[in-house]
Amino acid sequence: MTATGLIDVHAHFVTDRYVTAARSAGIEHPDGMPGWPTWTVEQHLDLMERAGIEKSYLSVSSPGVHFGDDAAARALAREVNTFGTQVRTEHPRRFGHFASLPLPDIEGSLAEAARALDDLGADGVAVETNQHGMYLGDPRLEPLWEDLDRRRAVVFVHPTSPPHADDLALNRPRPMLEFLFDTARAASDLLFHGVITRHSRIRWILTHGGGVLPLLADRMELFRTLLGGGGPEGAASVVEQLSHLWYDMAGTPFPRQIPALDAVFGTERLLYGSDYCWTPADAALAQAASVDSAVQPSATDTWRDLTSRNAHRLFATDAG
Repeated sequence: MTATGLIDVHAHFVTDRYVTAARSAGIEHPDGMPGWPTWTVEQHLDLMERAGIEKSYLSVSSPGVHFGDDAAARALAREVNTFGTQVRTEHPRRFGHFASLPLPDIEGSLAEAARALDDLGADGVAVETNQHGMYLGDPRLEPLWEDLDRRRAVVFVHPTSPPHADDLALNRPRPMLEFLFDTARAASDLLFHGVITRHSRIRWILTHGGGVLPLLADRMELFRTLLGGGGPEGAASVVEQLSHLWYDMAGTPFPRQIPALDAVFGTERLLYGSDYCWTPADAALAQAASVDSAVQPSATDTWRDLTSRNAHRLFATDAG
């Protein structure tokens, strides 16, 4: 390992059966991307060695596991979660796992969250910024948030295509722009529906430095003061509430994304993310190199030290 080993909270896997299920549902170009990546444990471990990554927390990326049929989604969630657990069990020091939920099926998601967290020992659950148009503040999701709040669960929020993405994305892959806007849209929905304050024990992780959220936080606060919302009367400001969430630096963290995040929310809850295998190995290695070559947070601290220290705190049993 080089210096401090990175803790990667934003790492993905695919399986042949998962890709087959998605293709059977007509998803050949997920989120407008050219095609599906390949993934093996051996390829991932090789990338980790080359990038100096100590541990990777695996999850299924967009478009998730629900392709229109609740029963099929429940079965696929069970399958990918069993697979992720097996990888973690075989390599406990190198891999963790965030379990997939078959949202927008609430009943199925409650059952799978219980199975994954209680029986499989998952490190958290992964949800998308919207579930076929259902955003995270939707009242129908309240039973799930109540359950995950009781468990003090880690909830990894991964972006996906917004509704009507074909009309919005200008024929460009949605991860380039729309993912960053949908992260902000999902965070605003959590905040303005009071979910963040009501379920304060959930440990939310937002990706890609919060997307465009650092640029919009002041504007959100302006509208909150004018129109209300954002939790009960007397609730903390937008910036204060969002500062209690966790953020990974997947994507293009330097030279601008992380300084923008730091200026608004600070770096006490900043985490490392590679986005491998959806980010190809060469690009993931270049991103890790950019983290090491950037201006470091202080004369005595590195981004590796800071993000890994934060990750250990996130996954501690008394994290808050």
